[in-house]
Amino acid sequence: MEWIGIVAKWYFMLLLLGIVCFPITKKIFGTFFLDFAYPFSKIIAILLLSYAMFVGGTIKMLPFTQFSLFFLIGLLVFVNGFLFLHDKKREERFSTPLIVFEEFLFIASLLFLAFVRGQEPSIRGLEKFMDFGFMQSILRSKYFPPLDMWLSGDPLNPAGYPINYYYFGHLAGSILIRLCIIPSAVGYNLILATIFALAITQVFSITTTMVFQYFSTIKHFVLSTYSFVKIILLGLIGSFIVNLGGNLHTIYAFTKGYPNEKPLPFWEILSHYNPTTYWYPNATRFIPFTIHEFPIYSYVVADLHGHVFDIPVVLLTLSLLYLFFLKRTEKGGDRGIFLTIALGFLTSIHYMTNAFDGPIYLLLIILIFLFFFRLSYEFFMRLLLLISSFLVFSLPFSLFFSPFVSGIGVNCSPDFLVRLGKLGPFLFEKGNCQSSPFYMMFILWGFFWVNFSIFLYLLFQNKKLLESRTYTKQTALTIFLFFLFSFGSFLVLIPEFFYIKDIYPAHFRANTMFKLGYQAFIMMGIASVGVLTQLKALSRGIKTFFLNLVFLFFFLLIAMYPFFAIPSYYGNLNRKVELDGSRWLYTFFPEDKDIIDFLNSHVEDQPVILEAQGDSYTDYERISAYTGLPTVAGWWVHEWLWRGSPDVVGKRIPDIVALYESKDLELTKKLIEKYNIRFVVVSKLEKQKYPQLNEEKFSVIGKRIFRSKNNLGALYQLN
Repeated sequence: MEWIGIVAKWYFMLLLLGIVCFPITKKIFGTFFLDFAYPFSKIIAILLLSYAMFVGGTIKMLPFTQFSLFFLIGLLVFVNGFLFLHDKKREERFSTPLIVFEEFLFIASLLFLAFVRGQEPSIRGLEKFMDFGFMQSILRSKYFPPLDMWLSGDPLNPAGYPINYYYFGHLAGSILIRLCIIPSAVGYNLILATIFALAITQVFSITTTMVFQYFSTIKHFVLSTYSFVKIILLGLIGSFIVNLGGNLHTIYAFTKGYPNEKPLPFWEILSHYNPTTYWYPNATRFIPFTIHEFPIYSYVVADLHGHVFDIPVVLLTLSLLYLFFLKRTEKGGDRGIFLTIALGFLTSIHYMTNAFDGPIYLLLIILIFLFFFRLSYEFFMRLLLLISSFLVFSLPFSLFFSPFVSGIGVNCSPDFLVRLGKLGPFLFEKGNCQSSPFYMMFILWGFFWVNFSIFLYLLFQNKKLLESRTYTKQTALTIFLFFLFSFGSFLVLIPEFFYIKDIYPAHFRANTMFKLGYQAFIMMGIASVGVLTQLKALSRGIKTFFLNLVFLFFFLLIAMYPFFAIPSYYGNLNRKVELDGSRWLYTFFPEDKDIIDFLNSHVEDQPVILEAQGDSYTDYERISAYTGLPTVAGWWVHEWLWRGSPDVVGKRIPDIVALYESKDLELTKKLIEKYNIRFVVVSKLEKQKYPQLNEEKFSVIGKRIFRSKNNLGALYQLN
């Protein structure tokens, strides 16, 4: 049970951060949220701390050390202490028990995913090397931006190349690891569990607020113990839908299944319920040549990508937008500028964490402002403030980041536009034509679209609301839900017409569909709880029974997904829990584990290492990924994407071959000087990759400083 002690240590650090920033959270959300938005205090603390450290490290005024972090936490304590002493908000009867419940929900969620992840904690496969390598490089950095661990310096840039990717989430995760003083390979898995626990409680907070605000508009509503329990249950359903729910693809569990790459309409392969034929990743690759993932899939496969790090920030943004809707019910509405600046700050965090999300939420906020203020002076002033805030807050990142988007492609461009080739940012590429059959779209988004249809039906049945000119909390929720459903559907439809151009030929719209659809899932997942709330507020009758039955049918289909996905990846959940993500190395590459441990314990800063170069998604670059030390060249496709050319790695590959195989000592010395190489790794993968490997020369131009316990791996330090 050692793992529980580690999780407890991690949890208390998060608890303290949340307590520190609860006063500012309460100040922002006020009494609009029944729980004063308590679950958001942890992510607010993490964001404020991470951003302050990021700016301080970028301008070289604050080194990335524990002392700096404690100094910044001290500032947060001072500011929040002042707010606490001047807090005059009245505590509600149910606020304290709700906050206590949310804290226990956070603990349960944290333990749950830590336990699940502990069944197979390996930081290996998919793109985990990339994510872990980013964090390892950040943890070795004194200032920012951190160095790219897969592209060492060269004569053009001797100091090395900074990470050209959106890494703010990885920075925030690294800060938590440094604060807690635990091994980073353990911290990786606890970060994933933390994101899950944050998202569970955040969705619970926003959905319980929606339920409470809706019920409070009903005549004779009294917040009794019964209604309190009802609100909690609806909030838990909301947390489940967003964080654990899948899509309607689980209907294929009732069929014979299909070859992974050739999906068929489910009605053509109907059989009997046979869950052994169901393969959970197919729900995220259903439409050929595309990606359409959602949170539970991310939690299961455990890649700590930007879209995963951004989930709690997305939920914070959506909660602030709902707060904006609620504030409009007050006399005078939202007169201050703080909320607009806060939204500008969060859109910058989105951009630095998962670049697609920045424009997505900028557009959503602008549309909401346009709805409320029309083309008025107020609208343009808010627009200016929003854009300015976004640009200013993202500047420390933008100064060192070169976007790798080359244009906006038009799907299925007509011939006359293909002959034109390009018009402004729009690209018209021959052969790039993919469309999604409606039944496939419905499989992916049908649960939400059914709920959207129920929402519209109930809206047009509510004549009092439609005819009323009074803006109430019920009106605020109705408009908010409409925005979430309609904007989410808009995001889903965009890849049918446009795509963001990247380096992938056949999968040219995959990333666009992936990033837009991910946000659509979260938005419409929250909105679906609003629909269920409206159903529960209806008087009993045949129509109400039918609508509830429809909701339940589709809900059961999406609710099946985690019961397939989790056991498929993690087995029967009966193994001993192990949170160390580097343990797999003992089994497959014990010599590399020894080398990694030696480098992490004996080598400071970020000198260049030489290791075998290999393709993306392989075990190559395991040393650089696990140490954060830059190697001459890493995963080819990834560097191609980040740097815009395959030559960035391609031109270095012959040099790496020569470094390992050439018998010419003078050539070897020149190449070592060219890339400023300090250490050379000679292990199993190097010997496999370079069959003519000339290991003896490294003892001539340097010395062996370490050999693994099994004598299969060695590390050389060059003169």
